[in-house]
Amino acid sequence: MIRTSAPVEAPAAGAWEESVTTALLGTDRRRPPAGTPGRDAPTALLDAAAEQTVARRAGLLPAPAAERIPQAPADPRPALPPAAADRLAMLLADRPGAGGGGRRGTAPDLMELLPQWLAAANAHGYAAPAPTLPALLDAARGRTDLRPAALAFAGPRGLWLARLNPEWRFALRAASGGGAALPGPEDADEVRRLWEEGLFAERVALLTAVRRQQPDAARDLLATTWATERAEDRLMFLDSLRTGLGPADEPFLEQALSDRSRNVRSTAAELLSALPGSALAARMADRAAACVAVDRTGGTPAIAVEAPHECDASMERDGVVPRAPSGRGERSWWLGQLLEAAPLGTWSPRLGGRTPQEIVALPVADDWQGELHAAWCRAAVRQRDAVWARALLGEPAAPEAGGPGAVSLAERAKLLGTLGAAERADWVAGFIAAHGLSEAFQLLGMCAVPWAGPLGRAVVDALDIARDAGSYPWSFSGVMGLAERCLDPVEAARLDGLLAVPDETEDTSPGAGGYWAEAFQRLVTTLHLRRTMAEELAPAPG
Repeated sequence: MIRTSAPVEAPAAGAWEESVTTALLGTDRRRPPAGTPGRDAPTALLDAAAEQTVARRAGLLPAPAAERIPQAPADPRPALPPAAADRLAMLLADRPGAGGGGRRGTAPDLMELLPQWLAAANAHGYAAPAPTLPALLDAARGRTDLRPAALAFAGPRGLWLARLNPEWRFALRAASGGGAALPGPEDADEVRRLWEEGLFAERVALLTAVRRQQPDAARDLLATTWATERAEDRLMFLDSLRTGLGPADEPFLEQALSDRSRNVRSTAAELLSALPGSALAARMADRAAACVAVDRTGGTPAIAVEAPHECDASMERDGVVPRAPSGRGERSWWLGQLLEAAPLGTWSPRLGGRTPQEIVALPVADDWQGELHAAWCRAAVRQRDAVWARALLGEPAAPEAGGPGAVSLAERAKLLGTLGAAERADWVAGFIAAHGLSEAFQLLGMCAVPWAGPLGRAVVDALDIARDAGSYPWSFSGVMGLAERCLDPVEAARLDGLLAVPDETEDTSPGAGGYWAEAFQRLVTTLHLRRTMAEELAPAPG
């Protein structure tokens, strides 16, 4: 230590604080509280600190006991079969960051099978084993697509556990009413109390639940506080009216067309346009019909289009956005919005009594076909009109690979969503048979799982053709991943002939055959595992 001047007496202060100060300054600069100078001062300081520590600890008074954590609620659902419980632990252990091995070689991607396992477990009505709840909540925290199924499976005990860990608070926000039990629509007083006093998440959950059972009661409940709600809340509440939307909602939605918020006005207009019999739909039909007609001046009938020259106040009130996006012409922008909102039933009488297929087949003058057909695609999706969707999709084997009206894969996928599951699968199977897999990924994502037999066979045949062509399998990794999750496990037997490494020719990519064999082996292994998972989840007979 550096000697400066003689130590000075310490000022009167708390003994412990004084010892700390002396230790920081050094015993050569400040005399310890015990007052021992010279070479013995450091030892005296440490002795004093030890005594004071014992005194401080001995003098502590017991704190009041913390409130006990409430006991976890009971889960009345049946327990998982033991084999299924072991499988769940294995699936959760494979998630990223959990120490699992991940995807290697021919091993199945277990984390990608977890959503399917959860859906099956929920369909059987099983309860989650208590030891798996932390890993289940961690998995749901990392993947939002897992949350609905994971939280349903976790049940009341999962929500109880989520209240004890801030990292799992998402479960309280995602659960209806933050995990609280919602009153039934018949309990009018409690519904009104929760609607007026509840948190925002509770109110959204309440409105959604009431709307599902009693659409008119939910709309009337919303009307009681509509004028005092914030704009962003009005938008969220209005969106809940999509469930059970019907003609009785029209007066309320018409009033919402005058809302202060542009987003609320746009949503109200969209909902009204989905009601073909609404007054807004009739106004849009009149405007759109004035823009589209049959031109018979040439040798062949064609559709003539005259886009609007302005967006007036009445159009804007009915949901037409006046300002076009960058790079888009104003007139085509206005036209597209009118066509999208007009009832599709407008066009057969307007265009000479033709069917949707005949209308779509007509030539369109002045390069308006893309704009016209794209707007009709959006209208068919909004109005859930399968007849128009079929016309716009066309035949799956058509040379234009998707029909005369669809201008993108995304629009084709949305049109498919208006068809029944069987028809959707047949159309996509025909598309793949005619055009291969290069553009089929988005379309396959619209098909029900497991894939119907014809669709599954079309995918396997297309993969076989791609293998024989000598390309690398990672060009089709997206489709292969879908096949692992969506192909019916009964199709595994058809893949046995694809497991061998094919002979390489001068036209094939080096090593492609080995990569394909590995990919098909992983597919077969995954299909066998999915079949085993289904058997493990099946309730015991009797």
